[in-house]
Amino acid sequence: MTRATAVAAPRRSGLSLLRSELRVLFGRRRTWALLLALAAIPVLIAVAVRISSAVPAGRGPAFLDRITQNGLFVAFTAMLVSVPLFLPLTVGVVAGDTIAGEASLGTLRYLLVAPTGRVRLLLVKYAAALAFCLAAPLTVGLAGAAIGAALFPVGPVTLLSGDVIEPPEAAVRILLIAAYLAVSLAGLSAVGLFLSTLTVVPVGAMAATVVVSVVSQVLDQLPQLEWLHPWLFSHYWLGFGDLLRQPVLWDSFVDNASLQAGYVAVFGALAYGRFVTKDVLS
Repeated sequence: MTRATAVAAPRRSGLSLLRSELRVLFGRRRTWALLLALAAIPVLIAVAVRISSAVPAGRGPAFLDRITQNGLFVAFTAMLVSVPLFLPLTVGVVAGDTIAGEASLGTLRYLLVAPTGRVRLLLVKYAAALAFCLAAPLTVGLAGAAIGAALFPVGPVTLLSGDVIEPPEAAVRILLIAAYLAVSLAGLSAVGLFLSTLTVVPVGAMAATVVVSVVSQVLDQLPQLEWLHPWLFSHYWLGFGDLLRQPVLWDSFVDNASLQAGYVAVFGALAYGRFVTKDVLS
């Protein structure tokens, strides 16, 4: 279904609208370009390690020196490398485009006249952005596991706790980390949704979302602002190391989910307040 037929359709259920939105989002070349760019990260890491003579222990990202012994560590390394910049960048592009993209194309007024309803449309847009938040780290993890298995031997994985697990269980840990990162990006996505309601220029909302991500991470590195760190949405982004222990420690996951839920509530409310009063029909 094209966007033109979608906006011309009569009022539909939220589930039907969500399916249409997901088809539009994942049918765009831009979305696939973002996912392919993310998939290229583990490929570049694996190829670089493969053609290098040796990886000095303790140099580079965590797990890098273990890749030659076990290809599954490509996935762990790639997800770790992607967290500070690449994942927030792609999520910022998608979240910043949610409302502003429709407004810039002139389709937002038709979506609301259909009628869709502002609250329903806002929820569907955010749900689609969350779907991308899950697809992005999954792409990195699965591409990393695939290229790692193709270029290096695969065997039992030694966890941070010193315990050893078999490859199938290691694959489950990769999926858990992807879920952790998806939750981590939920707060940033809500910020992007709010910023997207403030403008009709999607590039502006995208850039502002990425800048907010960078600022949060910079503030999290300043010891003078230690009191502020637990309140920054990026504070727990690298806490998925607890998922590589035996047994799994869920404290970071719970703390991260609670923090992101707070950001979703606050910026979701701000987006709602702005969007329901926004003049989109003039």
